[in-house]
Formats: sequence, structure tokens, C-alpha cells
Amino acid sequence: MTTSVPESTDVAAPSPTYRGVTAWVALLLGLALVVGALAALFWSGVVDLPSYSIQNNGHAVISESDLAQVVAADVWYAITGVLVGAGLGLVAWRWFRSLGWPVALLAIAAAIVAGVVCWQLGELIGPRDFSARLAAAEPGDLVPVSLQLHSVSALAIWAFAAVTPVLLISSLGKDEEDPPRRQRTGVPAGEVVVDDRGVLTEDEET
Repeated sequence: MTTSVPESTDVAAPSPTYRGVTAWVALLLGLALVVGALAALFWSGVVDLPSYSIQNNGHAVISESDLAQVVAADVWYAITGVLVGAGLGLVAWRWFRSLGWPVALLAIAAAIVAGVVCWQLGELIGPRDFSARLAAAEPGDLVPVSLQLHSVSALAIWAFAAVTPVLLISSLGKDEEDPPRRQRTGVPAGEVVVDDRGVLTEDEET
């Protein structure tokens, strides 16, 4: 039989109330809306949209190199999603890590909200009504294409970027539920104990 000091009893932290969690979830979604609006300003400002040139005969032409730049909007949207999504994922982990696995769903939801806001608001801020602008253009004018997200699947990048830090921190970070060895055994460092075999041992701090 082993002689040891009784294990100290820690008072468990109270679980968050439903009302408190709801308030923090609403705050996270509000943050996602604000961040999504700021991301829309960034997206609409950083994209260099190609332009059609109006010829004297009224035809609109665009070079092949400029035509390839049409996908630049999707590329910058994806880059913005990686940055914003990762940030929202870190915030969600910091605020809701005590909830366990639902924190991943909250991070994904916040990223999708921000991504949709960036998508819709960005298209409103950027050039619109390409057909109307093209019809009203005069020879020699340059008419930029509309700011559009051509691949809706790019929205998934926002969700993936948000859940990635949550999964990494939860799997590689310190397990807060695993108490120190001395707390598990209840034996202070340096105390001489007798195990079940009758052997005197000294428990050292590891």
C-alpha cells in the first residue's frame, strides 16, 4: 500500500450559461460582419480589373493578357479569405475553446458570414453594370469589367482557413484537462513512499 498526501481538490470552473454563450456568439457574428465589410473595401481596392478598349468602329476589344486578369478578382478574394478566416478562427478558439468541438463550427460560420459580406458588398463597391457602361462608352474610352466572384467555391477557402488554426491548436496545444503528475498522484515532490511491493521510493518532481 502506498502512503501519500491526499490529492487536493480543485473547484471546477462553472460551465458557461446559455445566455452568456448566445451573447458571445452574437458578438462573434457581429465581428464577422464588420470584418467582412472591411475585407470588401480591401478586395475592391486591390483588384486591378482589366478594361475593354472602344475602337473607332464601336467594337470593344481586350488583349489576351488583360483577359487573363479577369480571374484576379477570384485570386485576391481567396487571399483575403485566408487572412480573414485565420483571424476569425483564432478569435473563435480564444472565446469558445471551453465549449469543445462546437468551436470549429462557430469558426466556420463566422468565416462564411464574413466571406458572403465581402463578396456581396465588394461587388456593390466595385464597377457594376458592365453592359450599360459599355453601351454608353465613346471611341477611345476604357471600360473596366465588373468586379465579380466567378468561382463561388472560393468561399470554402474562408471556412477552411478559419477551422485550420482551431484544429492545429486543439491537437498540438497543451491539454488543459491533463493535470500535472503531482496533482494526479497527490504525492508531493520528495516524499518517501512505500509501494505495494514494500519498496521505499522517493517521488521526485518531473
